[in-house]
Amino acid sequence: MITDPRIAVIGCGYWGKNLVRNFAQLRVLSVICDEDEKILNAQATLYPQVRATTRFEEVLEDPAVHGIVIATPAAMHYEEAQAALRAGKHVFVEKPLALRHDQGAELVELSRDTGLTLMVGHILEYHPAVTLLNDLILRKELGRILYIYSNRLNLGKVRQVENILWSFAPHDIAVICRVIGAAPVSVQASGGTYLQSDVHDVTVTDLEFDDGVRAHIFVSWLHPYKEQKLVVVGDRKMAVFDDTAREGKLKIYDKGIEWRAGLPVPRQTAETTLFFEETEPLRLECEQFVSCIQNGVRPVTDGESALRVLTVLQASQLSLDRGGIPVKLTEITGGGIGA
Repeated sequence: MITDPRIAVIGCGYWGKNLVRNFAQLRVLSVICDEDEKILNAQATLYPQVRATTRFEEVLEDPAVHGIVIATPAAMHYEEAQAALRAGKHVFVEKPLALRHDQGAELVELSRDTGLTLMVGHILEYHPAVTLLNDLILRKELGRILYIYSNRLNLGKVRQVENILWSFAPHDIAVICRVIGAAPVSVQASGGTYLQSDVHDVTVTDLEFDDGVRAHIFVSWLHPYKEQKLVVVGDRKMAVFDDTAREGKLKIYDKGIEWRAGLPVPRQTAETTLFFEETEPLRLECEQFVSCIQNGVRPVTDGESALRVLTVLQASQLSLDRGGIPVKLTEITGGGIGA
């Protein structure tokens, strides 16, 4: 147990600066690190009380640092998380955990062997609306889940290395697997490369679960308007989480199909808006990492859940590469961890 944890953030750019801000506000930030001196200096000016360095190795060797937050490009996550765990540091790494299942599985095993926290930044799982939705599903308020669909659409920010599947879809995969309580058994993905020949701008991914539940994820950064919507259809009620709505982000629809005289008849009744405390999900996520270091609690987005998401991503990418042919997750895992 560590009563006064000290945190270092590695990568202070587009997203890392938000992590820097939150850990600074929580009064646990002691070091910021970025290879780009211009980016580093911009953050150092905002937080002069925090030590700044361009050397990751210097952070690893610092005995005063208890936890390392990694917000560097995805290709660097595996090596940096591995180095941090081997250096005896608790780790919070932004999504994805790694780029391959075997790398992710190695990090999970290393975390288990060292007794150190391995937490992954699947921020949507910390959204109060998602927490409430998951509670409703666990209490069977919607009945038996039939299918789920999710749209995550916007115009930009276009990446030149990471495609839309790896950039946007992890959020939806994480939430869908969370509310279902399992990983899918197979996935099928298709998409298009319109701006760059080797980087998908649009993908549609279908997930099939072993209990017959299906989920559909549509992601695009080549879309005329922003949409972030999750729809969960149960045999009793339906739920809609619309994260772009100014008010009423989570609604329950008491609608469905009833059979009368052997014929399906739509049931149209009440619509209910559910309210929750408007807390920044990133703040809740950062608070959880601090609590993990202080109290040894297990994070919601632990290594095992992140490995599940990574497995789905890798299978989806393989389906994309094969022209949309379905891929079983056991082809990625060999039936082992993350299956």
